[in-house]
Amino acid sequence: YHTPDSRFSLLPPTLALDQKPVKEHGGTRQRIRQKFGIADNALLLLFIGSGFKTKGLDRALHALASLKSDLQKRSQLMVIGQDHPEDYRNQSKQLGIEHKVHFLGDRPDIPELLAAGDLLLHPAYEENTGTVLLEAIAAGVPVLTTDVCGYAHHVHQAGSGIVLSSPFEQDQLNRELANVLLSPMRAEWQANGLRYGENEDLYHMPTTAVDVIERYCQRSFDSVSVT
Repeated sequence: YHTPDSRFSLLPPTLALDQKPVKEHGGTRQRIRQKFGIADNALLLLFIGSGFKTKGLDRALHALASLKSDLQKRSQLMVIGQDHPEDYRNQSKQLGIEHKVHFLGDRPDIPELLAAGDLLLHPAYEENTGTVLLEAIAAGVPVLTTDVCGYAHHVHQAGSGIVLSSPFEQDQLNRELANVLLSPMRAEWQANGLRYGENEDLYHMPTTAVDVIERYCQRSFDSVSVT
C-alpha cells in the first residue's frame, strides 16, 4: 500500500501482568503434579493454546508416539486450550498413547501449569505471535517450536530452546523432541529463559502503545495550532 515507514510504530512483545511466572516454583511444581497424578521424575510436556489444528496438536501427538519406549514411558503430555478434543483423543488411541495425553480444557492457571512442566511443545502450522512462547521462556520452560510463529525469534534470543526451520518435517520434530528431552542443555535453557523473563519491558506494551498514540496526537495538535 506504499505506506511510508514514518507512519509505523513498532511495539514490543507483551506479557500480561497476571501471567508472570509463579514465585514459589518448587512448591507449585510439586502441587500441580500431585493434583494431576504426574510423578516427580516424569517428563511433562505442555501443549498450550486454543485452536488445536492450527497450533499443531496432531504433530505433537505423532512426536510423542515416536519416542523410544524407555523415553516415552517417562513422558506425559498436558493439552491445555479451548477446542474440540474428540479427533485428537481418537488419534492418541490410534497411536497407543492415550494414557499419556491429558486434555485439561481451557484453564486460567497457566503460570502454575508452566511451573510443573519440562518442555513447551508448540509445532504450529501458523501463528501470528505465539504469546505462550514468551510465557514459557519467562517461566524457565524450554521451548520446541516452529519458525512460523511470530515470537519464535525470542527463543533464539533467550537461548531457551529449539526452533524448527521451514519447511516442516515430522521426522525432524520427532528427532528434536527426543534430543531435547535427553539434552543436558535443558538446565541452561531454563536459566536463560528465567533471565530473559526478568526484562520488565516484556510487560509494558500497553503503556508503550499509549505513549505512541499520545505523541501522535500531540504532533497533530501542534500542527493544527501552527496552521
